[in-house]
Amino acid sequence: MHQLAVFGNPIGHSRSPEIHQLFAKQHGLEIDYEPIFVPPGEFVRYAEQFLEGGAKGFNITVPYKNDAYHFAEQCSNAAVLAEAVNTISVRKGVIYGDNTDGAGLMKDISANLGWTIKDKKVLVLGAGGAVSGVVSNLLAGAPSTVEILNRTLSKAVAIVEKHNDPRVRAIEVPNDAFDVIINGTSVALQGASLDLPTSIITPKSCCYDMSYGNKAFLSWCADSGVSQLADGLGMLVEQAALAFNIWFDVQVETADVIAALRQ
Repeated sequence: MHQLAVFGNPIGHSRSPEIHQLFAKQHGLEIDYEPIFVPPGEFVRYAEQFLEGGAKGFNITVPYKNDAYHFAEQCSNAAVLAEAVNTISVRKGVIYGDNTDGAGLMKDISANLGWTIKDKKVLVLGAGGAVSGVVSNLLAGAPSTVEILNRTLSKAVAIVEKHNDPRVRAIEVPNDAFDVIINGTSVALQGASLDLPTSIITPKSCCYDMSYGNKAFLSWCADSGVSQLADGLGMLVEQAALAFNIWFDVQVETADVIAALRQ
């Protein structure tokens, strides 16, 4: 029995245990994957105790991805760029941190949705850990530009400065229409109440919400005539698949898992 978990606060809503059990079933693996509520300031203590019990690793969701980054003894390039870790594994006694969010997003966009960001103008809403974890992967998809719009400009600027890439920039006021709009904010978008100008969107835009519980952003997009819409459920499954591969070195099928969660 392999012991795994997801750490977060809140955590009761997490679908990660269900997802990983479906992955384990594909390969005949027995896992005990539990959601663990971590009180503020207690991440390190909880993480140490969990690993000392012989756990194979664990996932991390909000608000502890930066805590996990500092907890890990070694980190992947993706985690370093994001300064955020969503997957902890133990390799030859070393606590290793990775971030599979960006790769999971791109897998969902390209393989599941059939969208492309190559030569496209991309707008990302937000500048928190969710956005920080995906910008490098977006840039790897060869867009013409990636513009980051956030209420606090300095946070967007900090992400831009990490990448030193002329295609990515922080903006205060969007002036153009975008081919792809990705919502990475931590709070629900309430349509026009966020003062998003309708000029940023056209019926041909592709709109993606990295969350999967709130429909306000996608409803706003639909009201603007957009037909290519997607929430983050596919991203959730794809990033989990990459984490599962880190732990067990096996490939999993994601399409049936996404379909099962939709139902």
